[in-house]
Amino acid sequence: MIRKTMITLMLVCSSLLGFSQDVMTPELLWELGRVGNVQVSPDQKTVLYSVTYYDVQENKGNGDLYTLNLETNKVTQITETPYSEFSATWRSNEKIAFLSAKSGSVQLYEMKADGSELTQVSDIEGGISTYNYSHNGEFLAFSKEVKIDETTADLYPELKKAEAVVIDDLMYRHWDHWSDAYYSHVFYAPIVDGKVSSEAKDIMEGERFDAPTQPFGGGEDITWSADDSKIVYVSKKKAGKEYAVSTDTELYFYDLETGKTEKFENGEKGYDTHPVFSTDGSRLAWLGMARDGYESDKNVLYVYDFKLGKKVAVTGNWDETVSSFIWGKDNRTFYFLAPVEATYQLFEVKLPKKIEKEEIAAEDIRMITKGEHNYGSLAVAGNKLIGLKQSMKAASEIYSVDIKSGEETKLTTVNDEIYNTIDNVTVEKRWVPTSDGKKMLVWVVLPPNFDENKKYPALLYCQGGPQSPVSQFYSFRWNFQLMASKGYVVIAPNRRGLPSFGTEWNEAISQDWGGQSMEDYLAAVDDVSKESYIDKDNIGAVGASYGGYSVYMLAGIHEGRFSAFISHCGLFNMESWYGTTEEMFFANWDLGAPYWEYPQHKTYTKFSPHRYVQNWDTPILVIHGGKDFRVPESEGMQAFQAAQLRGIPSKFLYFPNEGHWVLKPQNGLIWHSEYFKWLDKWLKSDQQ
Repeated sequence: MIRKTMITLMLVCSSLLGFSQDVMTPELLWELGRVGNVQVSPDQKTVLYSVTYYDVQENKGNGDLYTLNLETNKVTQITETPYSEFSATWRSNEKIAFLSAKSGSVQLYEMKADGSELTQVSDIEGGISTYNYSHNGEFLAFSKEVKIDETTADLYPELKKAEAVVIDDLMYRHWDHWSDAYYSHVFYAPIVDGKVSSEAKDIMEGERFDAPTQPFGGGEDITWSADDSKIVYVSKKKAGKEYAVSTDTELYFYDLETGKTEKFENGEKGYDTHPVFSTDGSRLAWLGMARDGYESDKNVLYVYDFKLGKKVAVTGNWDETVSSFIWGKDNRTFYFLAPVEATYQLFEVKLPKKIEKEEIAAEDIRMITKGEHNYGSLAVAGNKLIGLKQSMKAASEIYSVDIKSGEETKLTTVNDEIYNTIDNVTVEKRWVPTSDGKKMLVWVVLPPNFDENKKYPALLYCQGGPQSPVSQFYSFRWNFQLMASKGYVVIAPNRRGLPSFGTEWNEAISQDWGGQSMEDYLAAVDDVSKESYIDKDNIGAVGASYGGYSVYMLAGIHEGRFSAFISHCGLFNMESWYGTTEEMFFANWDLGAPYWEYPQHKTYTKFSPHRYVQNWDTPILVIHGGKDFRVPESEGMQAFQAAQLRGIPSKFLYFPNEGHWVLKPQNGLIWHSEYFKWLDKWLKSDQQ
């Protein structure tokens, strides 16, 4: 409540002083509340959610909890503390549980739904990471870090000032952290007199494996069977090189009575995630990928019927990938999220009353929502679905959707006070012909108060992934609303290699990074730049990760189309990148082969940006994080050094303590400041 009042006063005072905020700015972007963790109460009458605000001066965020009564639409803030409450869930209709680091380590807390009677219910040494109550409320499953391996300090206790790390196997670092002696294990403990017993059982005792899988697995990968007799969890039980080259996560069943663990043999070779039992326990659903090593394979919704002993590929015949799902109350219906034509929509599918086939017909899948938006979560509340919805023009808010009609109702207005003070952008959907005779969806984002008689500089946005759609996302860094509000037309193509346009389109990028996708980028720029409002002499290309790679490639082949480049965490030299990245399954699948195999794959001979530096002639800003182990900092340093030695105007923006993303508020503001300084210097002309 205090935060909202402060924002209101700030906006009112700005208006009275005559300099009201009329477009989005980096500072205003950090004022937005970030809505998340939407949960519906068991009686389906109340929504629990969190809102996180960031304090730039403190350089951190803080999340508080809120409830929304679906009958009265009344919103109540139920926590207001200097420490975040997160991973909140309903314990019952009257009680809420959540995690917090209030006591130093992360522990579990409970309170009444109105925020009263706050109680710490766990005191687990070292804290816990995720949790899941049994259905009968008598046990808690949770994950925590356990020390198994010896460290260098253990091996050399007399050398207390040494700073050495001894490494003898792969996966010695991952995304943004170095491997240590600790592994995430699943535990369970009885709940006695409202408290979690300290006598917890490690069901993975002694295993050098993680559950949930690192670094992105969470509470969705640990679940209880309907009768609470088993805990099912996700783990990739491989080590070293075998771990580094595989995506083969499996589902494991731990029996509380026997203490034995069995692997669920489901036949899938890639990722298996998100296991959920039907309420009657007769069926298990999960998301699975068919191929080992391919992290962007199609996610299929599967169901195993224990009575029939039969597996059903619910979305196997459908040509898109599933993001997440939930069971309906009838144990037959599924609601799920999936991308389609660069948006994320809600879908419904029903299992037949009598399962006879191992696949469901694609035409039996019904799309519930339509429109240019992204849904990011879903939960059932009677005949409605409750979920987070965002677009390129607005951050996430909570909506309800009528399951039958698809009619949407906005339930929260966390950021309306800010959005109501600014002139918003216009987003146009455009289909562009490609060089190989296909059609490509391109989003064109126009500045506020757009005047088609003026000339505007433009930005080609190159997406990362590489298999990640340029959907209606609202990024707090690569924010199209902000870019357009700075006076740029944003060109955002869904080039080859992105999901939501079918499997063939998505898979076309693998082993062809510098091929058709580059032609798609150029086709998008050439098509949109025909518009009279585009200043053809002032077009830039920007992007991160694979998008940063794309910028480096375009710098060597663009033939004068661009006047400025910005590459964040881009891959520059494919040989050095292969030799320093960590998840080798990604490198092996998408590049096609190691660099030492001869004849060398075209990835190294034709599609490595460093081979085109002799053609570079355009100013370039290079950005990189020191804890980015997916694309190590040396890639950015090589690119900057090459530009400097070539005499090309260039700058290197380095964040020593950021990883693949820039997450800290003050670093984020510096990022935006340098980003727009560079663009304004090289793209703004006297014509605007």
